[in-house]
Amino acid sequence: MYKKNIHLLKIFNFLIGFSLFAPLAIIYFSRVSGSYTLGASIFGITMLASAIFEVPTGIWSDRVGRRVTIILGSWTRVIAFILYAIGLSYWWLVAGAILEGLSRSFYSGNNDTLLHDTLADDGMEGDYDEHLGKTTSTEHMAYGISGLLGGIVASISFAYVMWLSVVSQAIMLYISYKFVEPKLRSHLDTNLFAHIKEAVKLFVHNKKLRLLSITDAISFSTGEVSFQFRSAFLQSVWPLWAIGIVSTLTSIGASLSFHFSSKIIRKVGSEKMILIRSIYGKISSLIAYGIPSVYSPLIVITPSIIYGAGQVAKNELMQREFSDHQRATMSSLNSFISNIGFAIMSVAIGLFADFTSPATALFTMTLISIPIIPLYYQIFKGRNDQ
Repeated sequence: MYKKNIHLLKIFNFLIGFSLFAPLAIIYFSRVSGSYTLGASIFGITMLASAIFEVPTGIWSDRVGRRVTIILGSWTRVIAFILYAIGLSYWWLVAGAILEGLSRSFYSGNNDTLLHDTLADDGMEGDYDEHLGKTTSTEHMAYGISGLLGGIVASISFAYVMWLSVVSQAIMLYISYKFVEPKLRSHLDTNLFAHIKEAVKLFVHNKKLRLLSITDAISFSTGEVSFQFRSAFLQSVWPLWAIGIVSTLTSIGASLSFHFSSKIIRKVGSEKMILIRSIYGKISSLIAYGIPSVYSPLIVITPSIIYGAGQVAKNELMQREFSDHQRATMSSLNSFISNIGFAIMSVAIGLFADFTSPATALFTMTLISIPIIPLYYQIFKGRNDQ
C-alpha cells in the first residue's frame, strides 16, 4: 500500500504546487483590491481561516481518517481558486481566502500524517524523513515550472493565469480520490475537549516541542509572508515576465534540497540543519532587501538550496515528540499558532509597503525573525546536553 500512496502523494503535491498565479499572487491581489495592505491581507485571511479550522480538522482527521480529509481539502481548494479567478472585487478574494484557509487546515497535519501512517503500516517509520523529502520535492518542482509559465502568461493576461490554475487544482481533486486509507494507530475514546486538552498539555510540558513550536511560528509568520510578498519587490528591479525565473530557480533549489534532505540531515544532524538554514537565510535577506539592486533577486534565490533539508529536519524533530493517536491534532495545534502569527504579519508587511516600500517592508520582516536563531541554538544545545 505504501508504494501507491507515496506515488500519489508525489503527484498530488506536484499539482498543489502547479498554480500559475501563486508566485504573482500579491501583484494580482493588490491590483484587484487597490493597495498592498488589502492585497497582503488576503494572505492573512487565508492563514487566519486556516488557524480557526486547524484544530477541528486535525481532530476530524484523527477520528474519521486521512483519505476523507484530503478529499475535502481538495474540494474547498478548487472552489477557492474559482472565486479568485472570478475576482470581481476584494470581497470575492476574501471568500476565496476563507475557503483556501479551510483547505490548508484539512491538509496541514493530515497529509504528513497520511505519509507517516502509511509507512507505519509496513514498519517503515524510520524512512519517514526520506519519503517526506522526496514527496515534498515534487511540489517545489511544480512551483518552478508554474512560476516560469505564470510570468510569461501573466504578461499576456492575468485571467488566463487564474483559470489555468483552476484546471490544475481540478485534476488534483481527482487524484485525491485514489488514496488508500492507512490504519489508525489507535482509536479515540475521549471527547473533543479532552482530546484537545491532552494535546495542549503535551505542548506545555514538553520543552523541546514548545521551543520547536515557538521557532516554527516566528519562522513561518515572517518567512512565509516575505516569500509570498517578494514579487511586489521583484517587479521594482526586474520586469514582470522575469519574476517567474526567480520562482523557477528558487523552486529548483528547494526541490533538490527536499530530494536529498535525508542524506544531508544524516551527515549534518537535524538541529544543526535548521540552525544553518536560519542563519544563512537571514544574512542573504538583509543584503538583498537592505541594498536593493538588480542582483537582489539572485541573492534571494540562494537560501533555497538548504530550505528543503531545514524543513524536513524541523518536521522530523516534531514528529519524534508527537504521540501516535494525536499526531494530526498536535500538528494542527502547531499550525494554529503559526497561522495566527502569519495573519498578523501579512497586515504589517502590507502597511509597511504602502507607507515605505516593498524592500523596506521585507527588510523589517527579516529583522523581526532574527530572535529565532538563539532559540534554535537552545534546541541544539539541549540535545547535546542529553
